[in-house]
Amino acid sequence: MQAKGDEEQEQTIDFLQKWFEDNPKLPNKIDRILLTRFYYCMYKNVEETKNLLEINYTIRNDYPHIFIDRDPTDEDTANTFAYADMVPLPGLTPENYRMTFLRLCDPDPKMMHHTEDTKAFLMITDCRFAMPDIVDGDMPLLSEGEVQIFDMNGYTMKHVTRLSIRTLRTYLKFLQQAFPVRIKAMHMINCPSYLDKMLRVVKPFINKEVFDLIHFHTTGLETLYDHVPKDMLPNEYGGNAGSLSDLKEQFNKTLLEKRDYLMDPNQWRIDNI
Repeated sequence: MQAKGDEEQEQTIDFLQKWFEDNPKLPNKIDRILLTRFYYCMYKNVEETKNLLEINYTIRNDYPHIFIDRDPTDEDTANTFAYADMVPLPGLTPENYRMTFLRLCDPDPKMMHHTEDTKAFLMITDCRFAMPDIVDGDMPLLSEGEVQIFDMNGYTMKHVTRLSIRTLRTYLKFLQQAFPVRIKAMHMINCPSYLDKMLRVVKPFINKEVFDLIHFHTTGLETLYDHVPKDMLPNEYGGNAGSLSDLKEQFNKTLLEKRDYLMDPNQWRIDNI
């Protein structure tokens, strides 16, 4: 999908941008690419786009410690990136989906700080969603959906005990009710034998529609390759996308370039709250 549409679509985005900026229930500004994602997510239905925008920013402002009060250069974010890889993968799948890869690079449960880690992941998505997913020639393009891949290797029940139920509930509420991009699949690879115990903690907060998108891979990566292009995966997982460390370093530079945007209260905070 083109980040910039035809004249009629751009007039609609102009209308939505003015409506957004004039709406006292919303912040003062919104990035145009992000706004376009909301519009595409709602299949170009203007009223449903408005509704999704209001839900999204209401949740953000109800939980500013996760969504607004943040800094990609602070100690909490550095700690998250020291023990976890959260990496958007380059390119789009044949279905025009963007993939994000998540795994532990340090399995020590004491490194996990669930609320701060969730905030870091949301900074990554907010950074990404204000940029084209790929540029084809001189044409910036947006994905038609998201695929998330979680490597469960190294996760233990000690990690589960460090979950914040309040943060988990908030994140899943946001993902299920307010995300500006359609989640197409979640793949859990290298699932441990005690996966059922982990699921008992999180499943009560996941609606059936989202849970049905989750694929659990317990016998290696071959079943993952049935769902996603193998060559688009990181080198460590049989693909050709590059090493996770290099991909992570490249994206973290982008995250720092977007620091002012991510911390700008005019983009996120509602004045009357």
